[in-house]
Amino acid sequence: MSDTTSNITIERKQSHVEICLQDNIAFNRKTTGLERFEFEHNALPEVYLSDIDLSTTFLGKKIGAPLMISSMTGGYSKAATLNQHLAMAAEQFNIPLGVGSMRQALENSSYRESFAVTRKFAPSIQIFANIGAPEIAKGLNKSDITIMLELLEADGLIVHLNAAQELFQPEGNTDFRHVLEHLATLTDTITVPVIVKEVGCGISATVALQLLEAGVSVIDVAGAGGISWQKVEEVRYTRQFGQENRFSPSALEELLNWGIPTAQCLLDIRELKKERPEFRDVEIISSGGIQCGTDIAKSLALGAQLAASARHILKALHEKSLEKTIHTWLNDLKAIMFLTGASTIEDLKNKRLIIKQ
Repeated sequence: MSDTTSNITIERKQSHVEICLQDNIAFNRKTTGLERFEFEHNALPEVYLSDIDLSTTFLGKKIGAPLMISSMTGGYSKAATLNQHLAMAAEQFNIPLGVGSMRQALENSSYRESFAVTRKFAPSIQIFANIGAPEIAKGLNKSDITIMLELLEADGLIVHLNAAQELFQPEGNTDFRHVLEHLATLTDTITVPVIVKEVGCGISATVALQLLEAGVSVIDVAGAGGISWQKVEEVRYTRQFGQENRFSPSALEELLNWGIPTAQCLLDIRELKKERPEFRDVEIISSGGIQCGTDIAKSLALGAQLAASARHILKALHEKSLEKTIHTWLNDLKAIMFLTGASTIEDLKNKRLIIKQ
């Protein structure tokens, strides 16, 4: 990779973090849809708060709580420090961790340590490698896969689908041909599970079925309601090229807020799993606008195995309140469980949600 290309990649990764930390600059105007639901109160919970167990399993391994620190960053010098602190928090709470896109690690060995640091500070948790759909479309070779998995001693590989982001990215790659074909080959090739996630526009039941038939083990819906990566890239595009009119004003507004709300993704995929019992045990991650323990609880009741967050976790890290934030979210979750009479996460999944009037 040329120095120019490397510098562009580093600038992009740094600016992504900086823009995401700016309040409200890049939020989708849509909500997650989770706010439409509330739990039915149980006046006789028959549960002792101190006995409530937040532990659950993910991909066959016991974890401390149904929360994942979602894929964020890597591939530049400062990312090593960010990933170190994220890894330490994940290890402390015994929750899974996904790293950011590892394309930079494949193209330039100089920044591999920014990813590898996660395993050094989180020796026992599940850590997931990450690569984008455009790289899948081109076809990963055995060496690429080995580098990513061995660098992290990874428990699985996340493939992120980010068509809308690539559309708006100044240097974006919009060739998404053959993604599904190569994805099916990948799931047949590697020995660890493949997780497919969106990055803020959601995964429909139609696409979920295609992914499951291709051998994907876990679907992370990453729906609309949180960060809009179109808006993040539009900020970068404007900084680079000024107010160039690529799209008509009304279309731009719709494109910047494109996507399926997180709750709708969960509802649709839950229905798909009912219709297709062969996929009954496929695990679902709820992400896209998750910002408290009540969002986690509602996600579980809507069919998710766990919830994941990126931007709010990153913001908490920036404000030096990461551990406190996670602890508070888990307290939120425990409170919901107490008031619904759920002593375990499995109990909570069966509690009734009411649509608010």
